[in-house]
Amino acid sequence: MNDIVVVGAGQAGVALAAKLRALGATGRITLIGEEPVAPYQRPPLSKAYLLGEMDVDRLTLRADSFYADQNIELRTGCRVTGIDRNARCVRMGAKVLPYDMLALTTGSVARRLPTDLAGVFTVRTVADVDAMRARFVPGARVVIVGGGFIGLEAAAVAAKLGLEVTVLEAAPRILSRVASAETADFFRDLHHAHGVTLLEGAALAGLEGEGTVSAVRLTDGRIIPCDFVIAGIGIAPATALAEAAGLALDNGIAVDARGRTSDGAIWAAGDCASFLHGGERLRLESVPHAIDHAETVAANMLGAAQDYVPKPWFWSDQYDVKLQIAGLHRGHDRVVVRREAGTSFWYFAAGRLLAVDAANDPRAYMVGKRLIEANRSPAPEAVASAATVKDLL
Repeated sequence: MNDIVVVGAGQAGVALAAKLRALGATGRITLIGEEPVAPYQRPPLSKAYLLGEMDVDRLTLRADSFYADQNIELRTGCRVTGIDRNARCVRMGAKVLPYDMLALTTGSVARRLPTDLAGVFTVRTVADVDAMRARFVPGARVVIVGGGFIGLEAAAVAAKLGLEVTVLEAAPRILSRVASAETADFFRDLHHAHGVTLLEGAALAGLEGEGTVSAVRLTDGRIIPCDFVIAGIGIAPATALAEAAGLALDNGIAVDARGRTSDGAIWAAGDCASFLHGGERLRLESVPHAIDHAETVAANMLGAAQDYVPKPWFWSDQYDVKLQIAGLHRGHDRVVVRREAGTSFWYFAAGRLLAVDAANDPRAYMVGKRLIEANRSPAPEAVASAATVKDLL
């Protein structure tokens, strides 16, 4: 029997531990989480939970009884302070926990603004959202720094609750890292229709206030008064523990195609891990990837010897719009826009379909996803002229 320790009790950690048991692992499995609450979903934090439409009990990934039933020892509120690779143990302060195999599913951490002022928040944990919820009152002025999905989702919640919302994006346009200009145009119009002020090409110079933030200052000299600030400037892989242990890093914890790190007894999965894909080191930040990668790594920890094949898909909810994304758009040279049930954006590179963004168009999303996973590519002209997306199959 092998003792397995899983560090990180998010989506990937829970999926990995559960898969180990499902595949017949008989040794001790310990799942360690730093937060003092049971493992929970993160995507609803910036949407339903912030809106008050979902309580904390509905966020949990598994019922408390699951861990006992599966003989998984869940340790919450525990911070792993070090890994001793020679002794094969993890340290939690003065406590030591041995392992035969170790899985790092440490996820990612929110990037923060460099300030000591109160009233500045991120949207990464339950504690983050709980700390700011009381400020979401009609008429309050919020400045959201960052025009990516997290920032725009928070803006949508704030606007729905009657706040005065300003979004700052330092890049020339919103969603510059994750979507095309056409998709950005769609969401810009959506937010404008809900009264949100979007300032693009607006770089933050600093925050002002005495003890608590009261305004943001832009590099062009503009001052925007506010009651609080939300930083939606992205996340970074949580690699501090791996780095201190001397594991190889490259855009995250570097793993091979099967999830093994530079130490043969240590594996990594989810947001924190990077793997080779298309000749480069790729990290995917999504729930489906966290689950799929973790389950593949769990199987390999038990000897399956199977390479991980990513099937990237993502989603975002803003107002009454559900955006579903299939594939990776990087390197595209053309975007075809279709308007059918909703609006969809089809990304091509040299005539090959790379990705689809589908806004309130689940059929376009499913068709695009099937085509991409089957490595089939209709011509851009066919996508533009098809009477229905089903004709593309």
